[in-house]
Amino acid sequence: MTTALIYLVVMLLVAAVVFLLAAVVFGRGEELAPLPPGSSPTRLPAEDITGEDLADVRFQLVFRGYKMSEVDWVVRRLGVEIDELRARVAELEQREQERESSPEGTS
Repeated sequence: MTTALIYLVVMLLVAAVVFLLAAVVFGRGEELAPLPPGSSPTRLPAEDITGEDLADVRFQLVFRGYKMSEVDWVVRRLGVEIDELRARVAELEQREQERESSPEGTS
């Protein structure tokens, strides 16, 4: 009985030493250090978002998918960008209509 207990204790010690040695040599398997809490890898330019910018967007993974706050932020940014572009298009269309309706001789 004591011999089996000694074998068990020795096996646990050897397993612990091998595990610690592997952890020191190989690390935790991460390529990059984890992000600080509250930070995000999601990036978009300040203005003039393009399709390529959207294709490059990456969201932080969490337990049940993507981090909701990052997705919400990107959707809000895109909404603002779309609203600004539509307002600009409407303004340019109005200028074009005014130019077409004005008499030919005046500038």
